[in-house]
Amino acid sequence: MPDHLKNCTPHEKLQFTLVDCPGHASLIRTIIGGAQIIDLMILVVDVTKGMQTQTAECLIIGEITCQKMIVVLNKIDLLPEGNRKALIDKMTKKMKLTLAKSVFENAPIVSVAAKPGGPDASEISSPEGLPNLIEIISKYAFIPERHITRPFLFAVDHCFSIRGQGTVMTGTVLQGTVCVNDTVEIPSMHITKKVKSMQMFKKPVEQAAQGDRIGLCVTQFDPKQLERGIACAPGYVSTLSAAIVSVHKIKYFKGNVNTKAKFHISMGHETVMAKITFFGMTENCDEKEIVFNYDREYKYHTELLPSLANDKENGTSFNQYVLLEFEKPVLAIPGCLVIGSKLDMDIHVNSCRLAFWGHLLEGIEDKNFTSSILPKIKVYKEKSKRGIVERASNEYEIIGKGMFKKETNIQLFVGLQIHLSTGEVGTIESSFGQSGKMKIHIPGGLKESTFAQLSSTNKKKKGKQTEDSSPLSNCEPVQIILNFKRYVFDPHKKMIQI
Repeated sequence: MPDHLKNCTPHEKLQFTLVDCPGHASLIRTIIGGAQIIDLMILVVDVTKGMQTQTAECLIIGEITCQKMIVVLNKIDLLPEGNRKALIDKMTKKMKLTLAKSVFENAPIVSVAAKPGGPDASEISSPEGLPNLIEIISKYAFIPERHITRPFLFAVDHCFSIRGQGTVMTGTVLQGTVCVNDTVEIPSMHITKKVKSMQMFKKPVEQAAQGDRIGLCVTQFDPKQLERGIACAPGYVSTLSAAIVSVHKIKYFKGNVNTKAKFHISMGHETVMAKITFFGMTENCDEKEIVFNYDREYKYHTELLPSLANDKENGTSFNQYVLLEFEKPVLAIPGCLVIGSKLDMDIHVNSCRLAFWGHLLEGIEDKNFTSSILPKIKVYKEKSKRGIVERASNEYEIIGKGMFKKETNIQLFVGLQIHLSTGEVGTIESSFGQSGKMKIHIPGGLKESTFAQLSSTNKKKKGKQTEDSSPLSNCEPVQIILNFKRYVFDPHKKMIQI
C-alpha cells in the first residue's frame, strides 16, 4: 500500500489491474469502448516514432474519460547508445509540449525498454526502467470514487465456454455490485441469465463491485453470440432510436461539424451512424444539467460551435446539445459518454477523426420519435422577412407586397406584428388578392409624413404626378419588417412572434 493512501482505506493492500487497450488507428471503436473502465491512463509511446495519429486520438479519449495519466516512452533500447540520453530528452520535451495545454500537463514521463531487442531477440535480457515505472504508478495511485449502490453494469471484453461449467464473460464492473445467484441481463440479446459462479484473478468470489475485473459464469449461453458488450441489472440498459446529448467540440478536429451531417457515434462498445442536429441556449446556463428540459426553448444551430466560443470570462457561456437520429437502434447506458467521429477518414492521414463528445441526457426509445417526441422539443429558428408598402388604403390600413410568394399560405402569418421602416407598428390582418400581397392594420395610425409619402406614391402610380409634386414622391419605399421564429420540429410549421 503506497504511504499516501494508508489512511484512505481500511484495506491492507491496493490492487492494480492493468488492462491492455489496442492502440492501432483502425481499432478506434475498441479503444473508445475500453476507455470507460479507465481510472488512471498509461499512454505508451514508441520513442523511435513519437506521437502518431492514433496516439493523439488515445490522448483525446484520455482527456475525456480520466484526469490522471502517466506517459511511458518505450523501446529506448532501439536508440543508438551514443546519444540515447539526448534523444530521450528530446522526445520528453516534445511530449511535454504536446501535453502543455491539456489536463495532463503535469503528467510524469518515464522511459523504459519493456523487452530489449524486441520480440525476435535471441538473448533473454531484463527490462529497463520498470522499477522506476512501478514507483511512479505507486506515487500517482489514488482511491477512485465508486458507485456501488447504482444498478449493476458490466463491460464484457471477452466471452468463452468452459466444458462442464458454462460460459464465462470476462470484463470490468463499471458500477454497482453483483453476487453469485444474481440475475443479469444481456441487453443486446434481450435475455437474462443467473450467475452460477465468479472468479477474480483465478480465485472464486461470492461478490464483486465497481472496478473489479472478474470472470462471470452463466449456463446455457453460446459465447459466439457475444464477443464484447454489456451485461447489467435487468431493465437498466435501453435500446434507443434517437438521443439528446450535451455536446462539446474536440479542438483538434479540423473543419466544421454541421447540422444534418452524418457521423459515427460511439456509446460504450457500440458505434453506429447517426444524423446530427445542433441546438443550444444562451441563458440560465447549468453545467450540472443531467436531464433534458422539454419546457425550455432552444435556438437552432447550423453547426457545432468551437469550445473557444463557450468562454465564461467573456460572458459567452452556454449549453449546446445535439439530437442524434440513429440509422439503427443502439444500446445506451443512462448518462453514458458519447463520442462523435469521422471514422471513414483515411487512417494514414495525420488528422484527428474525433469531432465531438458529450454525455447522454435523454434516450428516445420510440421508433416513431419524429412524430411522437420531436414536436415536444422547442428548437426554433429565428426568421426575418421584408417587403414594401404598395399603398395606404387609409390612415389605419396598408397593403404590402414583396414579402410572400403567391403560393405562400399567408394565413400562417395572420396576427403577427410587423414594423415599418418609418417607425409604425402593425399587424398582419389577411391576404390581399392572389399574388402574395397582404392587408396590414396599423392600430395607432400612420404618421402624417408616412401617409403623405404613401399618398404621393399612389398619385404617381395613377399618373397624377406633376413637375411641382412634393419631394416625398422621390423617397425610398416604406419597408415592412417581420421578425418571427418557427419551431424546427413543429409538424404544423406555426410561426411565433419574437
